[in-house]
Amino acid sequence: MLSASGALLGAIALSGAPARAEAAGAQTRTGSYQVITSDSEQFEDLQQGTNLRWKGQAQRIAFPRTSAEVAEELRTVLRLGLRPSARSGGHCYEGFVSNPAVKSIIDLSAMDQVRWDPEMNAFEIGAGAQLGLVYQLLYKQWGVYVPAGNCPTVAAGGHIAGGGYGSMNRRDGLVVDHLLAVEAVHVRQDGSVTVSRGTRNPQDRHHDLWWAYTGGGGGNFGIATRYWLRSPSAADTKPEKSLPSPPRHVWLSTVSWSWEGIDEASFTRLLNNHGQWHENHAAPGTPEANLFAQLKTWHRSNGFITMDTIVDAATPDAEGVLNRYLAAISAGIPPAKVTQRRLVPWMQATQWSGFTGPDSTRRFKGKSAYLRRTYTPEAIAAAYRGLNDPTITNPGALLMIASYGGAVNTVAPDATAVPQRDSIIKFQVVSIWDNPEDDQANVTWTRNTYRGMFASTGGVPPLNSTADGAFVNYADTDLDDSTWNTSGLTSFDLYYKGNLPRLKRARATYDPKGVFSHAQSIPLA
Repeated sequence: MLSASGALLGAIALSGAPARAEAAGAQTRTGSYQVITSDSEQFEDLQQGTNLRWKGQAQRIAFPRTSAEVAEELRTVLRLGLRPSARSGGHCYEGFVSNPAVKSIIDLSAMDQVRWDPEMNAFEIGAGAQLGLVYQLLYKQWGVYVPAGNCPTVAAGGHIAGGGYGSMNRRDGLVVDHLLAVEAVHVRQDGSVTVSRGTRNPQDRHHDLWWAYTGGGGGNFGIATRYWLRSPSAADTKPEKSLPSPPRHVWLSTVSWSWEGIDEASFTRLLNNHGQWHENHAAPGTPEANLFAQLKTWHRSNGFITMDTIVDAATPDAEGVLNRYLAAISAGIPPAKVTQRRLVPWMQATQWSGFTGPDSTRRFKGKSAYLRRTYTPEAIAAAYRGLNDPTITNPGALLMIASYGGAVNTVAPDATAVPQRDSIIKFQVVSIWDNPEDDQANVTWTRNTYRGMFASTGGVPPLNSTADGAFVNYADTDLDDSTWNTSGLTSFDLYYKGNLPRLKRARATYDPKGVFSHAQSIPLA
């Protein structure tokens, strides 16, 4: 995901005490936090995140543990004249953090706290807390959860900032729909470093900071250090009643279709079946809203198309919901092979390999789209061509198609910074590979397949009755390249739609000097 960024409620200015660590030296401690520099053994490894396509050239990588230490480190970095960036889990799709222009990385992985804050009446989550840890600690201690993402190594910082989603989105909405407050370190117009906290209370002087962090993306508003989670509907002050309870058990299912039995007509029927089911079952609060699936149409060289599905086992007739879904998707095409079907406790299901994301030793390129209706014939035909393209033989190239809608669509488009609130499907064309020499072939395949799916709308998902732009946490710099986007829409239009003007104002307030910048930073108003 994107790097973390942000600001907070009372604009508490921290002292301007001089920082004590310089850019030289192997490993030093500034106060109580670690600073890694060029002579340390791990320095080269820490230049990279999860996507090994990108490697940075930072001179300094710091691991502060509190907002005050983040502020102290930021003062030091600015005094040294180094361009800073923040990193929470390191899952950025593009080189926004692992970038040669970035000379200082403020790594938030030491800020991994998950605790109940009685003063805020909410759960405090550190920006560096990985989602797998968040799920475990919330559930084991209090029996609650938050509907965040499926990859357990993604951290809260960038995930929440971009309006992250996961396998319970149709049941309980997005993670930002449960965000009470955010704290961030940012730089004011006069160059001073400040910590601020914003809440969802519209009367809060830093309400716009909170709103910006409900989907405005990382690297725009400073450095988010802490989030507080509490559902808007929670009336009780007990932690056990402050967030949703997860399913106690879930049904997991994996089915597959052999490419040997799939021709273009069968492929078209498969995607039409899938899209039509999601059109018919987009409403919140129904038994079907408790079902989520990922349809993975792998490149033919993989041999198979697969679909992973999860259903809350407490759903009325849960197995019937699953059976009817599988029957609807498979109607009129060669039968799927059931490779697994089992009842699993929810805690264990959070680690299920069906949803956990790409191996962190690999390289990848992804391009996303929201759909409001089923796939167009143009999109299906282009997807089929791409998945049967003989110029690559990468079994890790695919369309990764996720269920969407349900509770997500009960929130107004301007209530949070996430404007896509009537979509039914979110997908990405993505290629995952291992070797640097395969970069060009895989990036080209991803670009060409995606452009073909939206050829009649300038190569990108339009803002119309069938599609609704792109997902900011699947960052894609091609959206601002006229070679790949001739629609007249920018990445900001596709990510933020009508929420862009307010996000510009928030950027101008919380990062007016543009201290935190990357290739798709929100423009200063």
